[in-house]
Amino acid sequence: MLSDDSSNVEVMLGNPKKALLKMSIPLIISLLISSFYNLIDAAWVSGLGADALAGVGFFTPLFMILVGFGNGLGAGASFAISKYIGEDDKIKADNASIHSIVLDIVISIILTMILLIFLNPILNVMGAGQTIRYAIDYGEILILGSIFIILSNALYGIFRGEGDSKRPMYAMIASAVLNIILDPIFIYSLNMGVKGAAIATLISAMFVILILFYWFYIKKDTYLNPNWSYFNFKKDISADIVKVGIPASIQLLNNAFFAAVFSALLVYVGSTDSVAVYSTGWRIVIITTTPLLAIGTALISVIAANYGAKNYKNIQIAHRYAMKVSLIFAIVVMVLTNVFAGQIASVFASSGSSVRIAGELTSFISWIVIYYPTMAVGVPSTYVFQGIGKGITAMFQTIMRETGFTIFLAVLLGVVLNYGVWGAWMGIVLGEIISNNLTGIWANWQIKKLIDIND
Repeated sequence: MLSDDSSNVEVMLGNPKKALLKMSIPLIISLLISSFYNLIDAAWVSGLGADALAGVGFFTPLFMILVGFGNGLGAGASFAISKYIGEDDKIKADNASIHSIVLDIVISIILTMILLIFLNPILNVMGAGQTIRYAIDYGEILILGSIFIILSNALYGIFRGEGDSKRPMYAMIASAVLNIILDPIFIYSLNMGVKGAAIATLISAMFVILILFYWFYIKKDTYLNPNWSYFNFKKDISADIVKVGIPASIQLLNNAFFAAVFSALLVYVGSTDSVAVYSTGWRIVIITTTPLLAIGTALISVIAANYGAKNYKNIQIAHRYAMKVSLIFAIVVMVLTNVFAGQIASVFASSGSSVRIAGELTSFISWIVIYYPTMAVGVPSTYVFQGIGKGITAMFQTIMRETGFTIFLAVLLGVVLNYGVWGAWMGIVLGEIISNNLTGIWANWQIKKLIDIND
Protein backbone atom coordinates (compact mmCIF):
# COMPACT_ATOMS: atom_id res chain seq x y z
CA MET A 1 0.00 0.00 0.00
CA LEU A 2 2.83 2.41 0.80
CA SER A 3 4.21 4.43 -2.13
CA ASP A 4 7.27 6.59 -2.66
CA ASP A 5 5.38 9.47 -1.08
CA SER A 6 4.57 7.51 2.08
CA SER A 7 7.56 8.20 4.33
CA ASN A 8 5.46 10.57 6.47
CA VAL A 9 2.88 7.81 6.94
CA GLU A 10 5.51 5.28 8.01
CA VAL A 11 6.93 7.68 10.60
CA MET A 12 3.48 8.45 12.07
CA LEU A 13 2.86 4.74 12.69
CA GLY A 14 6.38 3.70 13.65
CA ASN A 15 7.90 6.57 15.65
CA PRO A 16 5.33 8.94 17.17
CA LYS A 17 7.96 11.20 18.82
CA LYS A 18 9.80 11.71 15.54
CA ALA A 19 6.53 12.20 13.68
CA LEU A 20 5.40 14.82 16.18
CA LEU A 21 8.59 16.83 15.84
CA LYS A 22 8.71 16.37 12.06
CA MET A 23 5.21 17.79 11.71
CA SER A 24 5.40 20.35 14.52
CA ILE A 25 8.42 22.31 13.32
CA PRO A 26 6.93 23.28 9.91
CA LEU A 27 3.60 23.94 11.64
CA ILE A 28 5.26 26.24 14.18
CA ILE A 29 6.93 28.18 11.38
CA SER A 30 3.79 28.41 9.25
CA LEU A 31 1.51 29.42 12.13
CA LEU A 32 4.05 31.94 13.39
CA ILE A 33 4.16 33.45 9.90
CA SER A 34 0.35 33.54 9.81
CA SER A 35 0.15 35.14 13.25
CA PHE A 36 2.93 37.53 12.30
CA TYR A 37 1.09 38.93 9.33
CA ASN A 38 -2.06 39.25 11.46
CA LEU A 39 0.06 41.41 13.74
CA ILE A 40 1.30 43.32 10.69
CA ASP A 41 -2.36 43.95 9.79
CA ALA A 42 -2.94 45.38 13.25
CA ALA A 43 0.21 47.49 13.09
CA TRP A 44 -0.78 49.03 9.74
CA VAL A 45 -4.39 49.59 10.83
CA SER A 46 -3.22 51.23 14.07
CA GLY A 47 -1.84 54.04 11.89
CA LEU A 48 -5.46 54.88 11.05
CA GLY A 49 -6.17 55.54 14.73
CA ALA A 50 -7.53 53.79 17.83
CA ASP A 51 -11.13 53.79 16.50
CA ALA A 52 -10.09 51.94 13.33
CA LEU A 53 -8.13 49.46 15.42
CA ALA A 54 -11.11 48.95 17.74
CA GLY A 55 -13.47 48.55 14.75
CA VAL A 56 -11.30 45.78 13.34
CA GLY A 57 -11.19 44.34 16.85
CA PHE A 58 -14.99 44.21 17.04
CA PHE A 59 -15.11 42.20 13.81
CA THR A 60 -12.33 39.88 15.02
CA PRO A 61 -14.76 37.43 16.75
CA LEU A 62 -16.66 37.03 13.47
CA PHE A 63 -13.44 36.57 11.53
CA MET A 64 -12.57 33.89 14.06
CA ILE A 65 -15.77 32.10 13.03
CA LEU A 66 -14.55 31.90 9.43
CA VAL A 67 -11.07 30.78 10.38
CA GLY A 68 -12.56 28.49 13.01
CA PHE A 69 -14.73 26.62 10.53
CA GLY A 70 -11.76 26.29 8.18
CA ASN A 71 -9.49 24.97 10.93
CA GLY A 72 -12.25 22.81 12.37
CA LEU A 73 -13.07 21.15 9.07
CA GLY A 74 -9.34 20.76 8.50
CA ALA A 75 -9.08 18.96 11.84
CA GLY A 76 -11.95 16.69 10.79
CA ALA A 77 -10.20 15.92 7.50
CA SER A 78 -6.91 15.22 9.32
CA PHE A 79 -8.62 12.82 11.70
CA ALA A 80 -10.54 10.90 9.02
CA ILE A 81 -7.64 10.67 6.55
CA SER A 82 -5.06 9.67 9.17
CA LYS A 83 -7.45 7.11 10.62
CA TYR A 84 -8.00 5.47 7.21
CA ILE A 85 -4.26 5.48 6.56
CA GLY A 86 -3.77 3.74 9.89
CA GLU A 87 -6.38 1.20 8.83
CA ASP A 88 -4.40 0.67 5.60
CA ASP A 89 -7.25 1.93 3.38
CA LYS A 90 -5.71 4.32 0.82
CA ILE A 91 -8.81 4.44 -1.41
CA LYS A 92 -10.97 5.59 1.49
CA ALA A 93 -8.37 8.21 2.46
CA ASP A 94 -8.41 9.63 -1.09
CA ASN A 95 -12.21 9.71 -1.06
CA ALA A 96 -12.16 11.47 2.31
CA SER A 97 -10.01 14.28 0.91
CA ILE A 98 -12.65 15.00 -1.75
CA HIS A 99 -15.45 14.80 0.82
CA SER A 100 -13.59 17.42 2.84
CA ILE A 101 -13.36 19.90 -0.07
CA VAL A 102 -17.08 19.51 -0.88
CA LEU A 103 -18.06 20.07 2.76
CA ASP A 104 -15.83 23.17 2.94
CA ILE A 105 -17.52 24.78 -0.07
CA VAL A 106 -21.08 24.06 1.13
CA ILE A 107 -20.47 25.34 4.66
CA SER A 108 -18.69 28.50 3.46
CA ILE A 109 -21.70 29.44 1.30
CA ILE A 110 -24.08 28.97 4.23
CA LEU A 111 -21.88 31.02 6.58
CA THR A 112 -21.55 33.86 4.08
CA MET A 113 -25.31 34.30 3.85
CA ILE A 114 -25.85 34.13 7.63
CA LEU A 115 -23.07 36.58 8.54
CA LEU A 116 -24.04 39.13 5.89
CA ILE A 117 -27.60 39.19 7.21
CA PHE A 118 -26.67 39.53 10.88
CA LEU A 119 -23.43 41.56 10.71
CA ASN A 120 -24.89 44.92 11.72
CA PRO A 121 -27.09 43.61 14.58
CA ILE A 122 -24.23 41.55 16.00
CA LEU A 123 -21.83 44.52 15.99
CA ASN A 124 -24.45 46.70 17.70
CA VAL A 125 -25.04 44.09 20.41
CA MET A 126 -21.26 43.89 20.95
CA GLY A 127 -21.19 47.65 21.60
CA ALA A 128 -19.17 48.75 18.56
CA GLY A 129 -20.73 52.23 18.85
CA GLN A 130 -18.65 54.92 17.17
CA THR A 131 -16.32 52.32 15.64
CA ILE A 132 -19.05 50.38 13.79
CA ARG A 133 -18.32 52.00 10.42
CA TYR A 134 -14.80 50.60 10.47
CA ALA A 135 -16.04 47.19 11.58
CA ILE A 136 -18.58 46.97 8.74
CA ASP A 137 -16.16 48.24 6.09
CA TYR A 138 -13.63 45.62 7.13
CA GLY A 139 -16.10 42.81 7.81
CA GLU A 140 -18.32 42.86 4.72
CA ILE A 141 -15.37 42.27 2.39
CA LEU A 142 -14.03 39.36 4.41
CA ILE A 143 -17.47 37.76 4.69
CA LEU A 144 -18.02 37.96 0.93
CA GLY A 145 -14.71 36.18 0.44
CA SER A 146 -15.22 33.68 3.25
CA ILE A 147 -14.99 30.70 0.87
CA PHE A 148 -11.30 31.48 0.32
CA ILE A 149 -10.58 31.82 4.04
CA ILE A 150 -12.38 28.60 4.97
CA LEU A 151 -11.10 26.51 2.06
CA SER A 152 -7.46 27.58 2.45
CA ASN A 153 -7.42 26.64 6.13
CA ALA A 154 -9.28 23.38 5.55
CA LEU A 155 -6.94 22.28 2.75
CA TYR A 156 -4.07 22.39 5.22
CA GLY A 157 -5.87 19.63 7.10
CA ILE A 158 -5.76 17.31 4.09
CA PHE A 159 -1.99 17.64 3.88
CA ARG A 160 -1.63 17.11 7.64
CA GLY A 161 -3.78 14.00 7.32
CA GLU A 162 -1.01 12.34 5.30
CA GLY A 163 1.63 13.65 7.71
CA ASP A 164 2.86 16.47 5.47
CA SER A 165 3.13 19.84 7.17
CA LYS A 166 5.99 21.22 5.06
CA ARG A 167 4.01 22.13 1.99
CA PRO A 168 1.32 24.00 3.93
CA MET A 169 4.23 25.89 5.53
CA TYR A 170 5.57 26.93 2.12
CA ALA A 171 2.10 28.05 1.00
CA MET A 172 1.52 30.01 4.19
CA ILE A 173 4.89 31.75 3.97
CA ALA A 174 4.15 32.79 0.39
CA SER A 175 0.73 34.05 1.48
CA ALA A 176 2.21 35.99 4.40
CA VAL A 177 4.81 37.69 2.25
CA LEU A 178 2.13 38.67 -0.25
CA ASN A 179 -0.14 40.01 2.51
CA ILE A 180 2.67 42.04 4.06
CA ILE A 181 3.44 43.60 0.65
CA LEU A 182 -0.21 44.32 -0.17
CA ASP A 183 -1.27 45.80 3.19
CA PRO A 184 0.41 49.23 2.93
CA ILE A 185 -0.45 49.43 -0.77
CA PHE A 186 -4.20 48.88 -0.28
CA ILE A 187 -4.51 50.67 3.09
CA TYR A 188 -2.47 53.80 2.35
CA SER A 189 -1.25 54.03 -1.27
CA LEU A 190 -4.73 53.30 -2.65
CA ASN A 191 -6.30 55.11 0.32
CA MET A 192 -8.72 52.25 1.08
CA GLY A 193 -8.23 52.19 4.84
CA VAL A 194 -9.53 49.12 6.67
CA LYS A 195 -11.17 47.92 3.45
CA GLY A 196 -7.69 47.63 1.99
CA ALA A 197 -6.54 45.41 4.86
CA ALA A 198 -9.48 43.07 4.21
CA ILE A 199 -8.82 42.90 0.46
CA ALA A 200 -5.13 42.11 1.07
CA THR A 201 -6.14 39.24 3.35
CA LEU A 202 -8.50 37.75 0.74
CA ILE A 203 -5.98 37.95 -2.09
CA SER A 204 -3.45 36.15 0.11
CA ALA A 205 -5.96 33.39 0.93
CA MET A 206 -6.75 32.91 -2.77
CA PHE A 207 -3.04 32.60 -3.48
CA VAL A 208 -2.73 29.79 -0.91
CA ILE A 209 -5.52 27.81 -2.58
CA LEU A 210 -3.82 28.09 -5.96
CA ILE A 211 -0.53 26.80 -4.54
CA LEU A 212 -2.15 23.84 -2.76
CA PHE A 213 -4.22 22.92 -5.82
CA TYR A 214 -1.04 23.03 -7.89
CA TRP A 215 0.49 20.25 -5.78
CA PHE A 216 -2.69 18.19 -5.88
CA TYR A 217 -3.78 18.54 -9.50
CA ILE A 218 -0.78 19.65 -11.59
CA LYS A 219 2.39 18.37 -9.95
CA LYS A 220 0.54 15.35 -8.51
CA ASP A 221 3.31 14.28 -6.13
CA THR A 222 1.26 14.01 -2.92
CA TYR A 223 0.50 10.74 -1.12
CA LEU A 224 -3.22 11.47 -1.34
CA ASN A 225 -4.96 11.77 -4.72
CA PRO A 226 -8.01 14.00 -4.23
CA ASN A 227 -9.21 13.62 -7.81
CA TRP A 228 -12.91 14.22 -8.47
CA SER A 229 -13.12 10.94 -10.37
CA TYR A 230 -12.48 9.15 -7.06
CA PHE A 231 -15.42 10.84 -5.33
CA ASN A 232 -17.96 8.35 -4.09
CA PHE A 233 -20.28 9.73 -1.45
CA LYS A 234 -20.13 7.70 1.74
CA LYS A 235 -22.09 8.50 4.88
CA ASP A 236 -19.43 7.02 7.16
CA ILE A 237 -16.69 9.23 5.65
CA SER A 238 -18.83 12.34 5.99
CA ALA A 239 -19.67 11.29 9.56
CA ASP A 240 -15.99 10.87 10.47
CA ILE A 241 -15.12 14.32 9.11
CA VAL A 242 -18.14 15.98 10.68
CA LYS A 243 -17.92 14.32 14.12
CA VAL A 244 -14.53 15.98 14.64
CA GLY A 245 -14.77 18.91 12.20
CA ILE A 246 -18.07 20.43 13.33
CA PRO A 247 -17.36 20.21 17.09
CA ALA A 248 -13.87 21.62 16.40
CA SER A 249 -15.48 24.45 14.44
CA ILE A 250 -18.00 25.04 17.21
CA GLN A 251 -15.29 25.15 19.84
CA LEU A 252 -13.57 27.82 17.76
CA LEU A 253 -16.98 29.45 17.29
CA ASN A 254 -17.19 29.43 21.06
CA ASN A 255 -13.87 31.28 21.09
CA ALA A 256 -15.50 33.89 18.87
CA PHE A 257 -18.51 34.02 21.21
CA PHE A 258 -16.12 34.48 24.13
CA ALA A 259 -14.34 37.32 22.33
CA ALA A 260 -17.68 39.02 21.61
CA VAL A 261 -18.92 38.69 25.19
CA PHE A 262 -15.54 39.70 26.57
CA SER A 263 -15.48 42.79 24.33
CA ALA A 264 -18.91 43.78 25.64
CA LEU A 265 -17.68 43.21 29.21
CA LEU A 266 -14.67 45.45 28.56
CA VAL A 267 -16.91 48.23 27.23
CA TYR A 268 -18.93 47.93 30.46
CA VAL A 269 -15.98 48.00 32.88
CA GLY A 270 -13.71 50.13 30.70
CA SER A 271 -14.15 51.66 27.23
CA THR A 272 -13.74 50.93 23.52
CA ASP A 273 -10.03 51.58 24.11
CA SER A 274 -10.01 48.46 26.30
CA VAL A 275 -11.40 46.51 23.31
CA ALA A 276 -8.56 47.83 21.16
CA VAL A 277 -6.13 46.67 23.85
CA TYR A 278 -7.74 43.24 24.06
CA SER A 279 -8.00 42.63 20.31
CA THR A 280 -4.42 43.78 19.75
CA GLY A 281 -3.06 42.02 22.82
CA TRP A 282 -4.84 38.80 21.89
CA ARG A 283 -3.05 38.81 18.54
CA ILE A 284 0.17 38.80 20.56
CA VAL A 285 -1.14 35.94 22.70
CA ILE A 286 -1.89 33.99 19.52
CA ILE A 287 1.59 34.46 18.08
CA THR A 288 3.39 33.70 21.35
CA THR A 289 1.38 30.51 21.96
CA THR A 290 1.69 29.34 18.35
CA PRO A 291 4.30 26.64 19.15
CA LEU A 292 1.87 25.01 21.59
CA LEU A 293 -1.02 25.09 19.12
CA ALA A 294 1.23 23.75 16.36
CA ILE A 295 2.31 20.80 18.49
CA GLY A 296 -1.32 20.09 19.35
CA THR A 297 -2.38 20.31 15.71
CA ALA A 298 0.37 17.89 14.65
CA LEU A 299 -0.75 15.57 17.44
CA ILE A 300 -4.17 15.01 15.77
CA SER A 301 -2.70 13.19 12.76
CA VAL A 302 -0.18 11.19 14.80
CA ILE A 303 -2.84 10.03 17.24
CA ALA A 304 -5.50 9.38 14.58
CA ALA A 305 -3.14 7.20 12.51
CA ASN A 306 -2.23 5.13 15.56
CA TYR A 307 -5.86 5.04 16.67
CA GLY A 308 -6.79 3.56 13.29
CA ALA A 309 -3.96 1.03 13.62
CA LYS A 310 -4.95 0.33 17.27
CA ASN A 311 -1.45 1.28 18.52
CA TYR A 312 -2.75 2.83 21.75
CA LYS A 313 0.62 2.80 23.50
CA ASN A 314 1.88 5.14 20.78
CA ILE A 315 -0.95 7.52 21.63
CA GLN A 316 0.26 7.69 25.22
CA ILE A 317 3.86 8.20 24.10
CA ALA A 318 2.90 10.99 21.71
CA HIS A 319 0.69 12.76 24.28
CA ARG A 320 3.33 12.77 27.02
CA TYR A 321 6.06 13.86 24.64
CA ALA A 322 3.86 16.67 23.31
CA MET A 323 3.33 17.98 26.87
CA LYS A 324 7.06 17.91 27.64
CA VAL A 325 8.05 19.79 24.49
CA SER A 326 5.17 22.23 24.92
CA LEU A 327 6.21 23.03 28.50
CA ILE A 328 9.69 24.06 27.38
CA PHE A 329 8.25 26.40 24.76
CA ALA A 330 5.66 27.79 27.20
CA ILE A 331 8.16 28.76 29.89
CA VAL A 332 10.59 30.39 27.46
CA VAL A 333 7.84 32.35 25.69
CA MET A 334 6.22 33.41 28.99
CA VAL A 335 9.47 34.91 30.30
CA LEU A 336 10.44 36.66 27.06
CA THR A 337 6.98 38.14 26.51
CA ASN A 338 6.82 39.48 30.06
CA VAL A 339 10.29 41.01 29.91
CA PHE A 340 9.72 42.74 26.58
CA ALA A 341 6.04 43.67 27.08
CA GLY A 342 6.70 47.39 26.79
CA GLN A 343 8.66 47.07 23.57
CA ILE A 344 6.01 44.80 22.04
CA ALA A 345 3.23 47.22 22.96
CA SER A 346 5.09 50.17 21.44
CA VAL A 347 4.85 48.56 17.99
CA PHE A 348 1.06 48.96 18.09
CA ALA A 349 0.73 52.14 20.14
CA SER A 350 3.44 54.52 19.02
CA SER A 351 1.62 57.02 16.82
CA GLY A 352 -1.54 59.11 16.64
CA SER A 353 -4.45 58.36 18.95
CA SER A 354 -3.16 54.79 19.46
CA VAL A 355 -0.56 56.16 21.90
CA ARG A 356 -3.22 56.46 24.58
CA ILE A 357 -3.57 52.68 24.87
CA ALA A 358 0.18 52.00 25.29
CA GLY A 359 0.14 51.65 29.07
CA GLU A 360 -2.92 49.40 29.23
CA LEU A 361 -1.58 47.24 26.39
CA THR A 362 1.75 46.78 28.18
CA SER A 363 -0.09 45.76 31.35
CA PHE A 364 -2.24 43.24 29.46
CA ILE A 365 0.76 41.62 27.81
CA SER A 366 2.64 41.41 31.12
CA TRP A 367 -0.17 39.70 33.04
CA ILE A 368 -1.79 37.44 30.46
CA VAL A 369 1.30 35.21 30.06
CA ILE A 370 0.94 33.73 33.56
CA TYR A 371 -1.22 30.83 32.37
CA TYR A 372 1.04 29.80 29.46
CA PRO A 373 2.73 26.82 31.22
CA THR A 374 -0.67 25.23 31.89
CA MET A 375 -1.39 25.36 28.15
CA ALA A 376 1.40 22.79 27.79
CA VAL A 377 -0.99 20.39 29.52
CA GLY A 378 -4.36 21.59 28.21
CA VAL A 379 -3.68 22.06 24.50
CA PRO A 380 -2.17 18.62 23.73
CA SER A 381 -4.83 17.01 25.90
CA THR A 382 -7.72 18.60 23.99
CA TYR A 383 -6.21 17.51 20.68
CA VAL A 384 -5.95 13.94 21.99
CA PHE A 385 -9.75 13.78 21.97
CA GLN A 386 -9.91 15.11 18.41
CA GLY A 387 -7.33 12.50 17.38
CA ILE A 388 -9.47 9.63 18.66
CA GLY A 389 -12.66 10.98 17.12
CA LYS A 390 -14.20 12.41 20.29
CA GLY A 391 -14.81 15.86 18.85
CA ILE A 392 -17.77 16.60 21.09
CA THR A 393 -15.67 15.99 24.20
CA ALA A 394 -12.97 18.36 22.91
CA MET A 395 -15.68 20.92 22.17
CA PHE A 396 -17.08 20.62 25.68
CA GLN A 397 -13.63 21.17 27.16
CA THR A 398 -13.23 24.41 25.21
CA ILE A 399 -16.68 25.63 26.23
CA MET A 400 -15.87 24.71 29.82
CA ARG A 401 -12.70 26.78 29.64
CA GLU A 402 -13.97 29.86 27.82
CA THR A 403 -17.67 30.24 28.52
CA GLY A 404 -17.55 28.41 31.82
CA PHE A 405 -14.57 29.26 33.98
CA THR A 406 -13.13 32.25 32.13
CA ILE A 407 -16.25 34.36 31.59
CA PHE A 408 -17.54 33.51 35.08
CA LEU A 409 -14.27 34.55 36.72
CA ALA A 410 -13.93 37.65 34.52
CA VAL A 411 -17.40 38.84 35.56
CA LEU A 412 -16.76 37.92 39.19
CA LEU A 413 -13.46 39.79 39.39
CA GLY A 414 -14.20 42.61 36.96
CA VAL A 415 -17.81 43.46 37.90
CA VAL A 416 -18.87 41.81 41.16
CA LEU A 417 -15.62 42.44 43.03
CA ASN A 418 -15.12 45.71 41.12
CA TYR A 419 -11.55 45.14 39.93
CA GLY A 420 -12.51 46.52 36.54
CA VAL A 421 -10.46 45.80 33.43
CA TRP A 422 -7.61 44.22 35.40
CA GLY A 423 -10.10 41.84 37.02
CA ALA A 424 -11.32 40.81 33.55
CA TRP A 425 -7.73 40.03 32.52
CA MET A 426 -7.27 37.91 35.64
CA GLY A 427 -10.49 36.05 34.86
CA ILE A 428 -8.84 34.77 31.69
CA VAL A 429 -5.69 33.74 33.55
CA LEU A 430 -7.44 31.86 36.37
CA GLY A 431 -9.99 30.25 34.06
CA GLU A 432 -7.24 28.91 31.79
CA ILE A 433 -5.17 27.56 34.69
CA ILE A 434 -8.10 25.62 36.19
CA SER A 435 -9.49 24.22 32.96
CA ASN A 436 -6.14 23.28 31.39
CA ASN A 437 -5.25 21.12 34.37
CA LEU A 438 -8.67 19.46 34.40
CA THR A 439 -8.32 18.67 30.68
CA GLY A 440 -4.90 17.08 31.27
CA ILE A 441 -6.30 14.76 33.94
CA TRP A 442 -9.20 13.85 31.66
CA ALA A 443 -6.92 12.99 28.71
CA ASN A 444 -4.65 10.76 30.82
CA TRP A 445 -7.69 8.84 32.03
CA GLN A 446 -9.03 8.42 28.48
CA ILE A 447 -5.71 7.09 27.12
CA LYS A 448 -5.29 4.62 29.98
CA LYS A 449 -8.83 3.43 29.34
CA LEU A 450 -7.97 2.70 25.69
CA ILE A 451 -4.85 0.80 26.67
CA ASP A 452 -6.67 -1.25 29.31
CA ILE A 453 -9.44 -2.20 26.87
CA ASN A 454 -6.90 -3.28 24.26
CA ASP A 455 -4.98 -5.37 26.82
